[in-house]
Amino acid sequence: MAVGKKASFALLLVLLSVCAVAVAARVNIVEIPGSRSDGEVEKEEQSLRNSTMAASLEEIDVTSAHAVDNPDEIASMVDLSIQNSTERRNLGYLSCGTGNPIDDCWRCDPNWHKNRKRLADCGIGFGRNAVGGRDGRFYVVTDPNDDDPVNPRPGTLRHAVIQDKPLWIVFKRDMVITLKQELIMNSFKTIDGRGVNVHIANGACITIQYVTNVIIHGLHIHDCKPTGNAMVRSSPSHYGWRTKADGDAISIFGSSHVWIDHNSLSNCADGLVDAVMGSTAITISNNHMTHHNEVMLLGHSDTYTKDKQMQVTIAYNHFGEGLIQRMPRCRHGYFHVVNNDYTHWEMYAIGGSADPTINSQGNRYLAPTNRFAKEVTKRVETSESQWKGWNWRSEGDLLLNGAYFTPSGTGASASYARASSLGAKSATMVGSITSGAGALPCRRGRQCA
Repeated sequence: MAVGKKASFALLLVLLSVCAVAVAARVNIVEIPGSRSDGEVEKEEQSLRNSTMAASLEEIDVTSAHAVDNPDEIASMVDLSIQNSTERRNLGYLSCGTGNPIDDCWRCDPNWHKNRKRLADCGIGFGRNAVGGRDGRFYVVTDPNDDDPVNPRPGTLRHAVIQDKPLWIVFKRDMVITLKQELIMNSFKTIDGRGVNVHIANGACITIQYVTNVIIHGLHIHDCKPTGNAMVRSSPSHYGWRTKADGDAISIFGSSHVWIDHNSLSNCADGLVDAVMGSTAITISNNHMTHHNEVMLLGHSDTYTKDKQMQVTIAYNHFGEGLIQRMPRCRHGYFHVVNNDYTHWEMYAIGGSADPTINSQGNRYLAPTNRFAKEVTKRVETSESQWKGWNWRSEGDLLLNGAYFTPSGTGASASYARASSLGAKSATMVGSITSGAGALPCRRGRQCA
């Protein structure tokens, strides 16, 4: 009888071993997007085995290597791989019910800090395919200084953005970064300010020139100054002479697949966000803009016809206190202005020249008290005989305090298809949709309020 029990126990152990092997085999066939060698898979498995011993982001030793694998994200790597292997993430998957599809995509997740790169799958509009540094490693900025624009120190923001590899750039702690010269970005970079309070202020600001796939998220950018007539590095292998910069908060020049999201922008020498010289596939969303004159220029000049290809989505922004004009001012291209909250302007909200197509949908326009500034639109230095054929339309906009939008062109023109990038929500929802505009006070381990 005892022998029989021992045999049964041995058989049970064998069966359990077989099951364990089968489970392990099943785990091992989870496919991370993109082809991987056996060695890469082995490293992946080792990372997963070591994930319980990983330090938090604040505990990473960044003195020896600033580009690091994020320990917080390793534990969720397999789940993310399954979700993203066949198609873009369903934007409503974690819906918080705000009506803002970007925010509903990631903000209600209390573990957003473990899944930072999920943000890259939450884009909307013409810039929705901007992946930034999603496919690269994390780079932790530890040093707010900008002592040498030609030979930046490792650990600085400038050293991070010029690298040739994709990088997802985060910050060790709160910091104010005063740049000596333009911060010239390389392709495939994300600057992610969530979880800390990062200001780029009182010096030069951000230049996105002749590159692609850039995401700027969660920064305070203000009091930018004209700089230039100096040498500045743009990659590990190149630096060159820069003429005088205008002092834009964010300048987009000849670039594509750019997403500017959840930043607080104010009081710069020139524009807050300017996109010129053939730039396209851009989304400007969830930003809070205040205390500035010429807010946003989209299109280089009336004679620069390469900007006819430009497509820009302006969505879910709050155009707030102390703004005067250009929200935006457009030339040549196709512009979808959707579900923004315009609570302040002194001259006009949306302007343009050189026959741009402007599709205004579901915005809330609150006119100023000045009875001479009630018009939302302004055709800049153009006679009515010219602009009456331009395709500008207002559809579902909420016009308050005497605000009025002067349409033109053909209401059902096919050009609006080129200027449509997402479905507009009702203008009555704009208050909720834009309530979190600007840099968010995110804290680890809780929803990003």
